[in-house]
Amino acid sequence: MRRSLVFSLVFVPLAALGSLAGTLAAGNSPELGLDLQGGASVVLRPVKKVSDEKINQAIEIIRSRVDALGVAEPEIARQGGAIVVELPGVKDQRRALEIVGQTAELRFRPVLDILPPEGAPPPSTTTTVPPTTVAGAPTTVAGPTTTTTTTVFPTTKRADDKADAQVVLPELGEDKKTVDRRYLLGVAALRGTAVSSAGARLAGVAGDWVVNLHFTAEGIKAFNALAAQCANPVPGICSPVGMNSQTQQPAGAVAIVLDGIVVSAPTIQTASFERDKVQISGSFTEREAKDLALVLRYGSLPVELKQETVSTVSASLGRDSLRAGLIAGAIGTVLVLGYMVLYYRGLGLVVLAGLTVWFALQWSIISYLGVSRGLALSLAGATGIIVSVGVTVDSYVVYFERLKDEIRSGRTIRSSVDRGFKQAFRTILAADTSAFIGAFLLYFLTVGPVRGFAFFLGLSTLLDVFVAWFFTRPFVALVARRQTFGSGRFLGLGAGLGVSQAAVSSRQGTEGR
Repeated sequence: MRRSLVFSLVFVPLAALGSLAGTLAAGNSPELGLDLQGGASVVLRPVKKVSDEKINQAIEIIRSRVDALGVAEPEIARQGGAIVVELPGVKDQRRALEIVGQTAELRFRPVLDILPPEGAPPPSTTTTVPPTTVAGAPTTVAGPTTTTTTTVFPTTKRADDKADAQVVLPELGEDKKTVDRRYLLGVAALRGTAVSSAGARLAGVAGDWVVNLHFTAEGIKAFNALAAQCANPVPGICSPVGMNSQTQQPAGAVAIVLDGIVVSAPTIQTASFERDKVQISGSFTEREAKDLALVLRYGSLPVELKQETVSTVSASLGRDSLRAGLIAGAIGTVLVLGYMVLYYRGLGLVVLAGLTVWFALQWSIISYLGVSRGLALSLAGATGIIVSVGVTVDSYVVYFERLKDEIRSGRTIRSSVDRGFKQAFRTILAADTSAFIGAFLLYFLTVGPVRGFAFFLGLSTLLDVFVAWFFTRPFVALVARRQTFGSGRFLGLGAGLGVSQAAVSSRQGTEGR
């Protein structure tokens, strides 16, 4: 029996401290949530009611986009009919949130007419075709013009932007806010699913940023069919809105539309293209081109999402929260330990040793889960750990008070330690089980910060039971055999438990016989 106690007392601290030393040596530490290191979170909800399958597809696409942004340990989860996205440590929060929620519905439509911005007077002159081209054709468009109609066409609303209908959509200026012109567009000939990959690069003598598209085998067939129509334009199908710079013959244009906005409308210079020789140009900055390529690379979301709630935390605020939490936890722990030493004397040192083992195990496990499973320690999780310190100390109080009752009833110290722990452990187990059940239910019935609180509270509760059985029990059982610990003036059990030193000494003498 004594050998097993010694083994447990030696092995558990060595394992706990060894794992802590290994974790620190490897440079690992708990991953911090966005409220402790800064970041952004958003709740996205479908505009219309959709199936569970489409929401799950949207989650996977969003996860791919977030991974491409290089965000460490993001959390993307479903909350009922909404999608919760948390991006800890992200620096450009606005950009990240735009990319995450962008539908990225790409459509290729023939241009039927060019219109002025809504509200502008109908032009009585001609409108110059914008100088955009499709890759593989000359980089300039001749100066042909086309007379615009005086018929008033309202801009199509986002909800009415159907692939199988004619629409009027705007093209934004360089500031990406004002409308430069609008286009009357025909039915979409192909969508973003026809694109297998996309990448951003510099092109042309001017060094403008463009997005290269790589079509699927079926996609390039559909695009070439549309290109053939626009290379030989027919009004009402693909109207002659430009001029072929090589043949000086009228040519049509293809509008490349992303989420209801015309990104560019290049004039078609040839009737056939290779599947990897098509590009989108549109006065992009480097970031805009790379972001567009990113969302096109992973496909459009199967549902249109709107931002329901958005919250951002700066890195400095996160550091302040972390610092405040650490200070509060340290002060609370020191005060509790000081009280335990003053009240229970030598047994207070048992509490100190037990909490050290508990903390070492806690740190090592959280760090491991952060590296292997992406577990992030949030402010709510830190609160759960701090609360669990009180739960752990309560376990020691239950044991020590039971030990006090056993000694006062006339039993020897050795028998009191064994019997007292058995009785106290039942109470400890019942209390910790109740706490664990509560944490378990909170974890599976909630999301977000409350879930983090529940997880760390549950983990701490399990460690409390483990440390109580495999460390506290053998520690007290072995040190109670020593005369100094049993009847010492300052560290003795009698002084700590309110039992007379003479009674303790006489019972130790009885045990010695």
